[in-house]
Amino acid sequence: MNHSRHDDSGYLPTRRRLLRDVTGAGVGAVGVGLIARGVPMEEADAATPSCVLSPEVTEGPYYLDLDRIRRDITEGKAGLRLDLRIKVVDASTCKPIEDVAVDIWHADAGGTYSGFTAEGTDGRAFLRGVQLTGDDGVARFRTIYPGWYTGRAIHIHLKTHVGGRTVHTGQLFFSDRVSDRVARLSPYNARTGTRTRNSADDIYRQAGSGALLRLRRRRASTLRMGLIGAITVGIDQS
Repeated sequence: MNHSRHDDSGYLPTRRRLLRDVTGAGVGAVGVGLIARGVPMEEADAATPSCVLSPEVTEGPYYLDLDRIRRDITEGKAGLRLDLRIKVVDASTCKPIEDVAVDIWHADAGGTYSGFTAEGTDGRAFLRGVQLTGDDGVARFRTIYPGWYTGRAIHIHLKTHVGGRTVHTGQLFFSDRVSDRVARLSPYNARTGTRTRNSADDIYRQAGSGALLRLRRRRASTLRMGLIGAITVGIDQS
């Protein structure tokens, strides 16, 4: 089977090989986020500053340098559908940048990460994947709304790679108000205990509100059909 760089399911031999001809450098940044329900994504983007530099944050203990070049990272995991649109732009000009490798990973609905013996998931790679940005600067993923685990607000981990180098490490967050609604849905409602909110999460406080995904429903009439989440990541190429 012939897999393109934007293939939904295929794998390429190595990410380093994929990126060896990509040039560029910089320090990462995440644009300001907002919640937009029933607002076209283009209008939300136009109304939101997208090139404001923000601090990088830790990659955390669950990063794996895998070669999973794919758009759909669900691997059959149950949860509310989440379509991600991560736009990478030049922080100085706001112009989109093509061929940036966007690497994401997050917990499943039960708060568990793939690929770790301690999590009981050794050898698995669900909810992990890499996509290259297109000429519009956007990397697109199909995933699920993450679950929570003790001590952390709900989040998605992110790295961006340019020219084979990591230029930004960050985390993306969700409105607590939206997470409260998702928590009432299956399978999230099987969890017990107290979920950490953004205001109590040290890493969210480092990242700031600019790390909040802009969210809207895939179908305006119901949350159960899933969400679309968007954010802009600015990198300094000077």
